[in-house]
Amino acid sequence: MLLTNAAQAAEKLAHVTILATGGTIAGSGATSTTTVGYTAATVGVDRLIQAVPELAKVAQVKGEQVFQIASENMSNEHWLTLAKRVNTLLAQPDVDGIVITHGTDTLEETAYFLDLVVKSKKPVVLVGAMRPGTALSADGPINLYNAVLLAASQDAIGKGVLVALNDQIHAARDVTKTNTSTLDSFKTPELGMLGYIQGNKPYFYHVSARKHTVDTEFDISKLDALPQVDIVYGYANMGPAALNAVVASGAKGVIHAGVGDGSLAGKVVPALKSARQQGVLIVRASRVGQGIVARNGEANDDELDFVAADTLNPQKARILLMLALTRSTDSKEIQRMFYRY
Repeated sequence: MLLTNAAQAAEKLAHVTILATGGTIAGSGATSTTTVGYTAATVGVDRLIQAVPELAKVAQVKGEQVFQIASENMSNEHWLTLAKRVNTLLAQPDVDGIVITHGTDTLEETAYFLDLVVKSKKPVVLVGAMRPGTALSADGPINLYNAVLLAASQDAIGKGVLVALNDQIHAARDVTKTNTSTLDSFKTPELGMLGYIQGNKPYFYHVSARKHTVDTEFDISKLDALPQVDIVYGYANMGPAALNAVVASGAKGVIHAGVGDGSLAGKVVPALKSARQQGVLIVRASRVGQGIVARNGEANDDELDFVAADTLNPQKARILLMLALTRSTDSKEIQRMFYRY
């Protein structure tokens, strides 16, 4: 039986599965000018796909509703469920790439978690929107189109988990949300984005030098939970109350988001030492948002048996420490991981 030209063209298209988790890209507002104060996670994946009929020109698309939540409610359990589903799908020969629609508030965290645990070189692209679909100049439809285009591209294979918003391509490890509401919120401030999407084609100019996906040592296939790791934020006149509270609640690790180069306030140091003596892993990160936290810089990490976060921001340092603790409780081993990933 001869295929039509349209059928032949469709057969050549990559197969991309869209996993929907909610967020603003699936949100709706009271009016067309409602760009804040809208309701997230109200639109299902089928409607998202139907709203962008142009997707059929770049990939054979299927959709699954994995969750329907605002991303501030994303949990470790959600991550494990999502990652296992991603790995299951990518192991199938009829899946060439995956797009995950996600709220922007924690999109960078989910992206980095997947970057460390996905066991495939096939493209995985996270996408969101800064405006709900009901708003004037909603960015969700073009972002979704670009994400599917990227996930279907041979050029995206082996580059780790990617984030596609605002016509830009970012690496999961380094991208961060920088503005509460503007369309250009997602940036990689110092290390730089990977490329652009323009004219129905992704253009890559950089790749991440850190290990990811198939080259990591992390395996979540048999995990039902992750170790508790909390973040304690540094500020002037900081005391030990927050640190003591998370340690008392059972934290196995703490990210200290210190001022400057991860500096430690004198009033907190005794509590940090005590926590470490109790077996809690301490990672010195910085609230600044850019730059390397230098090992043995603002604190004697060797003497204190602490770990330096390198360039990871506190929320991503938390993710790596959780996964690191599934492999080791030795601070030197964990420091190696922070320099590798």
